[in-house]
Amino acid sequence: MTQLYGGLALYGASSALLVRSGLGLEPWNVLHQGLAEHTGLSMGVVLTVVGAAVLLLWIPLRQRPGLGTVSNVLVIGAAMDATLSVVPDAHGWTLRIAAMVAGIVLNGAATGLYIAARFGPGPRDGLMTGLNRRTGLSVRLVRTVVEITVVVTGFALGGTVGLGTVLYAVSIGPLAQVFLRVFAVPPTPYGSTVVAAGRTGRAILRR
Repeated sequence: MTQLYGGLALYGASSALLVRSGLGLEPWNVLHQGLAEHTGLSMGVVLTVVGAAVLLLWIPLRQRPGLGTVSNVLVIGAAMDATLSVVPDAHGWTLRIAAMVAGIVLNGAATGLYIAARFGPGPRDGLMTGLNRRTGLSVRLVRTVVEITVVVTGFALGGTVGLGTVLYAVSIGPLAQVFLRVFAVPPTPYGSTVVAAGRTGRAILRR
């Protein structure tokens, strides 16, 4: 539980660092930022609302959420808003690049933490595995199509796309793979804590 909630809180905080760098966001946060610009809501609130909406898409895909899935929706947005409230925008290339690199690396660590806790995937990752199971398309193709769609939509709405977006796309898989090994939780004699169906590792790591 500590690993799950620590990972989710770190995920939100690391995403906030990418926001403050101004050099580009993760694909879904490009969409969240764009929606925030048009709705007047904070990014964290938008992230939570979009996560809940994506979770509803699990119903026709016959995916089952776990504790980690619901916690993902509730914790990450709150952690992001809390971090944004105390961390100012980075100024100057040195600080901006440092914030970007720290955000990406810490995001990889956060992914390893909460996925390795084995309480179920996040709503967006479950969407990937659900579409994979229902359509027969590869997770790689499904993830690529979905993330290109959210990036283009988010950019059109005013979300930030840049160097950080590209570096995140090429590095998050290897980083998450490393941290999944670092934070791996040994199996318990009572069985897995995962409730949600689907192959979450492939959804996160394969690109």
